[in-house]
Amino acid sequence: MATDQPNTPDFDDEQLETDDELASRLGELDDDLVTQRAAALRAGLEDYDLDEEDLEVLDAATDDPDAIIYLPALPVLAIVGRPNVGKSALVNRILGRREAVVEDTPGVTRDRVSYRAEWNNRFFTLVDTGGWEPDAKGINASVAAQAEVAIDLADAVLFVVDANVGATSTDEHVVRLLRKAGKPVYLAANKVDDVRQEPGASALWSLGLGEPYPVSALHGRGVADLLDLVVGKLPLESAVAKNEVGGPRRVAILGRPNVGKSSLLNKAAGEERVVVNELAGTTRDPVDEQVELGGKVWRFVDTAGIRRRVHLAQGADFYASLRTSAALEKAEVAVVLLDVSAPISEQDVRIIDLVLESGRALVLAFNKWDLLEDERRRYLEREIEQDLAHVSWAPRVNISARTGRHLEKLVPALETALDSWDTRIPTGKFNAFLAELTAAHPHPVRGGKQPRILFGTQASSRPPTFVVFTTGFLDPGYRRYITRRLREVYGFEGTPITLNMRVREKRKR
Repeated sequence: MATDQPNTPDFDDEQLETDDELASRLGELDDDLVTQRAAALRAGLEDYDLDEEDLEVLDAATDDPDAIIYLPALPVLAIVGRPNVGKSALVNRILGRREAVVEDTPGVTRDRVSYRAEWNNRFFTLVDTGGWEPDAKGINASVAAQAEVAIDLADAVLFVVDANVGATSTDEHVVRLLRKAGKPVYLAANKVDDVRQEPGASALWSLGLGEPYPVSALHGRGVADLLDLVVGKLPLESAVAKNEVGGPRRVAILGRPNVGKSSLLNKAAGEERVVVNELAGTTRDPVDEQVELGGKVWRFVDTAGIRRRVHLAQGADFYASLRTSAALEKAEVAVVLLDVSAPISEQDVRIIDLVLESGRALVLAFNKWDLLEDERRRYLEREIEQDLAHVSWAPRVNISARTGRHLEKLVPALETALDSWDTRIPTGKFNAFLAELTAAHPHPVRGGKQPRILFGTQASSRPPTFVVFTTGFLDPGYRRYITRRLREVYGFEGTPITLNMRVREKRKR
């Protein structure tokens, strides 16, 4: 049967030489020679159309194996306002493309959605939020919570009001929230499509946020002037999204409710630091705790259990879920706790996927191991094989948080995952690795063309992020092949690997 998807094989191991042979050959290569070859490949890129972002990535590359390089944290601009004032239409206007869902129905946007935006050669992150309603129940409470989190995690806020409706009691409620946050706020009076509607914008001085800027997200009127002002005052690097450096390594303890997270933290800390209750969901706030384990000091964060569906959670559970995400943002490695007495659930997999999306290092801790019976053990191995195959690279530790059994095994697992997370491969070695791979297994020909890899570099660590410049799109199967071989040759146990592709054409003479 015909399919729209190209055949993207994962290149079975039987077709390949052993990992030891490849690693041995790469180890024998002369360092000066591979550096010279990489420099020649880099010079060859001058014949291709590269943009400013390409050049930034290439300039940031370093061969220092101990260098910890983060790509700069872009400043964050959050767009907030009550439902149906045109926030998503304004997002699309700023981005210059239709990204956010726009409908006349209020409340179409549910979650915080981030986009990379550019204005006057300045890049920034634009966060679109759902409409904010005070004292909202159910799904509206989720939208309100998302907006509050967006404000907390933004460098500046663009507050959108419908100039034709004027300031409502909800708008005034938002103003109080914005004042409390203490962030720079710009007031956009939307739906001012022509001069006749400008008096409606002027009336918004009453909100006390300074000058209202009349704009029309629909027609673009006034948007450029507003962006000139806002983007010009954004910091070059985000003050809220930048990565912490130094101090004890930061560990987030994640898991679904009542899986034993608080018991684990209490055992590690050697005291009753966190309330432990049989009732699921006792923990509401992330709790930071300095813990000495294995002769080292760690900063553990115990987080509220993640409910299955964030947008259906009520009241405090909502905020708990959002705080969990915020805790993960500040962590370096996540320990995902799984209860071996119950089958691996969708919730467990979703939490693991949340860690992968965040780019944090990962350790899987199988809790209540002391209660595991032989029959359940057989089923568990099958579940791990089926449901956790995509994180087979994560270290596994079998523990009992209640008794403290095998808790010391967490330390080498954490150290392994963090070492991998920090790992950097020199540019010369990475290009030699790519040359060996493509020589052994060239990319399949697609549509009469065969994409070539021109050059590769590790753009950053934490997590290891690689960029390959190519003459055409690499199949997903081929990208998986490169990632898998990276793991087989260099380890990377306990860390996700990001492989970005930049397809570039030759510059026309």
